[in-house]
Amino acid sequence: EVGALDAVADVAAVSFLIGELGADEIMSSPVNMGGGTVRCAHGVLPVPAPATAFLLEGVLAHADDPSLGELCTPTGAALLRHFASSFGPMPAMRVSAIGHGAGGKAFDGRANLVRASLGETDGGGEDEVFEIACNVDDMTGEEIAFACERIFAAGALDVATVPVQMKKGRPGVVFLVLSSRAAHDAVVEAVFRHTSTIGLRETVCRRHVLSRREEVLPAPDGGTLRLKVAEGHGVRREKVEHEDLARAARALGTSLQEVRSTEPCLPEQPGFSRRGRKG
Repeated sequence: EVGALDAVADVAAVSFLIGELGADEIMSSPVNMGGGTVRCAHGVLPVPAPATAFLLEGVLAHADDPSLGELCTPTGAALLRHFASSFGPMPAMRVSAIGHGAGGKAFDGRANLVRASLGETDGGGEDEVFEIACNVDDMTGEEIAFACERIFAAGALDVATVPVQMKKGRPGVVFLVLSSRAAHDAVVEAVFRHTSTIGLRETVCRRHVLSRREEVLPAPDGGTLRLKVAEGHGVRREKVEHEDLARAARALGTSLQEVRSTEPCLPEQPGFSRRGRKG
């Protein structure tokens, strides 16, 4: 059913229009899945339908009045899962345009509308993250490295280890993992699966972040360099992607410092701000 012509048209049209808008980031409110049942080719199914429930795994969602029926279809769930980077309240932003889409189904006492707002933030923002920690003293260095790799793969924002001395004088490590709300369950499962811990500590933290984007610069070897730009709260920082610098240095047979100092490969020092750069 998700491969029906109307679903293909929906996905193609939404993808094209999102490309035309050129937004740096797409955020969604928590997904209201509705309630009750829905009739499809396989008969009557509970809401959310199995495909919708599967697509929204790890996404902040809730159920509403069962009398409303289905409020999020598999097609809508697929689009949200692919394009939205976070789910929660609307951030502080200056709205420049608002669009509304009306559905054909009538609800008693509720407008059947989807609203999209386009705007700009001040650069940087605030959100909440989970800090997940555990202590282990019976893992090898190879096992610790592999665990960090798999926890990152599960969706962690950051993974760090800190050497500590544990009971009985044994050397050990503390795993410190940051996770978004959307990836929380998958990250917790990965920590339990790939470390030897039998318990976790968890804290909800408020995080202040700079907005981030990438620019593309020509490289001295004829390729391109990705320039990471972070700004907000009166600060702007720029740094060329290390792997791109290393590739250019290998191709030219030079050092990283020589590639970094070659115009237009700036900054010369990691984190140096090029406030005077044009373009």
